[in-house]
Amino acid sequence: MKTALITGCSSGYGLEIARHFHAQGWNVVATMRTPRGGLLPGTERMRLLSLDVTRADSIAAAIDAAGPLDALVNNAGIGLVGAFEAMSMAQVRKLFETNTFGVMAMTQAVIPQFRARRSGVVVNVTSSVTLAPMPLAAAYTASKMAIEGFTGSLACELEAFGVRAKLVEPGYAPTTRFAHNTEARVEDLIPEAYAPFAAPIFAGFSNPAMVTREIDVAEAVFLAATDTSRRLRFPAGADAVALARAG
Repeated sequence: MKTALITGCSSGYGLEIARHFHAQGWNVVATMRTPRGGLLPGTERMRLLSLDVTRADSIAAAIDAAGPLDALVNNAGIGLVGAFEAMSMAQVRKLFETNTFGVMAMTQAVIPQFRARRSGVVVNVTSSVTLAPMPLAAAYTASKMAIEGFTGSLACELEAFGVRAKLVEPGYAPTTRFAHNTEARVEDLIPEAYAPFAAPIFAGFSNPAMVTREIDVAEAVFLAATDTSRRLRFPAGADAVALARAG
């Protein structure tokens, strides 16, 4: 029976990904900064571990406790919407610490066991902002685009060892708390000069033509994790699929 470690399982995509892998018969190591019971099935195939992907000691402890893995799903991430001009570099760095360096650190931590066994897969969850420009998300897009390039290159260098690297690109989910963990309010990141530009964009967010459901992402991640071809990208959600096709 295969085992997947999934980051960012306290809510949203990560929670649904963990549930979906469990439903498909996998052992699941569901991680979050502060594990909470009652969110996930209480079976012997579901384990909860504490993990902060921005801390090396937390990563090492989680990987050691998890044991042998067949898949790593890097889902943990934070978002921030607003005019780039109004963002502090501390806020930008916080995005990169989780969305970029956290993913890289987790990946580097599992590669040795995957390479030694000549099997395993890393699935990195990015965003549909990598498929087409999204205004008021410059820093967030940059943090996710970095992982797109990282994963493509990684797939090439690990292929010789039988290890795969994949990308899942979710679309827009209105229920996602995009600014969660950033300790910043969107209102504070829209200077008065940007207000006329931002208003119709936020109106579009509140009434999107197409959206991504959490199950869409969970199914795409599972498909990516079990795909043995050289396919790299898996858009998730009707809007992301449309963007990928248009591109």
